Amino acid sequence: MSVMTSEQESKCHKIIHTAAAGAGAGNLIPVPGTGIAADIVAMSMMAMSLAAVFGGSIAEEVAKGMAVTALKNTMLKQPIKVLAKELSKFIPFLGQVVGPAISAGMIEAAGWALANDMALKFNKKVEAA
Repeated sequence: MSVMTSEQESKCHKIIHTAAAGAGAGNLIPVPGTGIAADIVAMSMMAMSLAAVFGGSIAEEVAKGMAVTALKNTMLKQPIKVLAKELSKFIPFLGQVVGPAISAGMIEAAGWALANDMALKFNKKVEAA
């Protein structure tokens, strides 16, 4: 059984892909560490937008905390990709291809995990009301 309606899933799809593209663009800068900052900003904005899809509202600081947690969990599941993303920035041109691609994939995975968590959380509140 799906935790989201097809309309919610469609809206989440657009939000997550937009955030992934934004994080990918932010990872074009070949300086180690800047990509993580871009990822956190993209995830924070994504978290606030995803909450709205399910009729919820979260503050920016809460969204940032959720973003950091979701990214951390995704990074722990994919440590080789994270390491490759950061190390690739030391290699001219390669870092501008590898970094954004890995970042977009990680944001995508973290975004769907976050969307499913929010769907469960906010849909339960609606059912209880």
